[in-house]
Amino acid sequence: MAESAQPRLAGHRGGSNVLTSYDPRTGEVVGSYAVMGHGELNRTVRSARAAEKWWAGLGFGSRKRWLLDWRRSIARQAGELVDLVCEETGKPEADAAIEVMLAVETLDWAARNAARVLDRRKLGSTWLTRNQHASVGYLPLGVIGVLGSWNNPVFTPMGSIAYAMAAGNAVVFKPHELTTGVGVWLAESWTRLAPSQPVLQAVTGEKATTNALCRAKLDKIAYAGSDSGAREVISLCAQTMTPVVIERGGKGSMVVHVDAKLEDAAEAAVFGAMANAGQNPTGIQRAYVADSVYDNFLELVIEQARKLRPGADKRASYGPMVVESQVDVVRKQVRDALARGGKAVVGGLDSFREPYIEPIVLAEVPEESVAVTGEACGPVLVVNRVPSMEEAARRINATGNGVAVSVFTRDTASIPSFAERLRVGVVTINSSTLYAGIPALPFGGLGEYGQGHSHGDQGLREFSRTLSIARKRYRAPVNLSTFDRQGRHLRTARTMFRIRHARRT
Repeated sequence: MAESAQPRLAGHRGGSNVLTSYDPRTGEVVGSYAVMGHGELNRTVRSARAAEKWWAGLGFGSRKRWLLDWRRSIARQAGELVDLVCEETGKPEADAAIEVMLAVETLDWAARNAARVLDRRKLGSTWLTRNQHASVGYLPLGVIGVLGSWNNPVFTPMGSIAYAMAAGNAVVFKPHELTTGVGVWLAESWTRLAPSQPVLQAVTGEKATTNALCRAKLDKIAYAGSDSGAREVISLCAQTMTPVVIERGGKGSMVVHVDAKLEDAAEAAVFGAMANAGQNPTGIQRAYVADSVYDNFLELVIEQARKLRPGADKRASYGPMVVESQVDVVRKQVRDALARGGKAVVGGLDSFREPYIEPIVLAEVPEESVAVTGEACGPVLVVNRVPSMEEAARRINATGNGVAVSVFTRDTASIPSFAERLRVGVVTINSSTLYAGIPALPFGGLGEYGQGHSHGDQGLREFSRTLSIARKRYRAPVNLSTFDRQGRHLRTARTMFRIRHARRT
């Protein structure tokens, strides 16, 4: 996330570069895919525009049936998809299976709720416009470009693909070059269902393909990934005034109050920091712990973290780093934390055995360290003490990582007011990463860490345009929208205005 991955190109086929996908655990080849040029990309976009007309014309009911059929097809072949996720990311099978299940649940929710959220509905009016019938509905934008991530190559892009398709759009999906096979599998699973209607298509390639898709004048681009990648996508899309939805990488924070159940909080902190080798953008980067319970919490974290073991076998807690260059980024963050006075209480600079990183827990790390301020993407947890909840909020806001905050406390009634003081998109209480599995819950970052929302009602509306309609039902008894106004009508209107708004109520 902090650094974009480098493409893996191998050989030539018919004069064209070939993109090769590797298993990061073994280095073995998983698959080879064409690097699509401008001509292929343009043909894909043209066919998507033709398919979108058919798809949008079906209406919510028919689209729901198609999407639920697609959901069923993915579920029946889930084992095949899980194996591919494991091969391209190195995840343990259990983690890959959970990711696929969450993606299917997301698709199911979008299909079932699109009509409720987007279909035309009546609106109220005022006494001045009671003769008008007002309604609002949401129409598809057209063709959406989705740029996939490598860390959760099924679940994360499905948060855009499913919602865009449920809203009536066609989708051109560019999977990350490190997980191209997963993206191709998803597109082909749709093609098997509707071979003559390319509502979902995958384009394969590396950075040049991504750039070309951003310049292809699509109706919206959805991106999830690194800070640098987000800035580049925004810049490219600005050239054609293409709107974007940005879900930028960067893990969140945890706050542990004096009355928290420390065992639960420690378990959530370690899982949030270490799961998927710390490569989950919904994870935990740093924990701010009340001073009076800090030592006990840290002891529990140390005990749990020391039990974890990365590896390629089924008993491993997590897999390898998918992006080779990210190992050096994590190493620099750990080195900086230690140089500034932080303490390595689990692991340290000797935890790196590429492509794996053993669990690292850092304590009392200065807030200016890049281990705190940088984009986290590795199995590293920073645990810092704070004198109060207010100080925890100040530090979270100062860092500017407006993604998510998990709060552990028994006093749950006080958290909504505390949450409102945080400049973040999501606050969870007594849990960490589970919020991402709630399809109805919209989430998005704040400021530089997010533009737009994924999931929920807002996620469906991200891929829609508003169409408001007002219809005159009868002649208004008090007609003010004419140059031929009658004096008695204006006097009546002024009297009604004073009654409604000028009197004490």
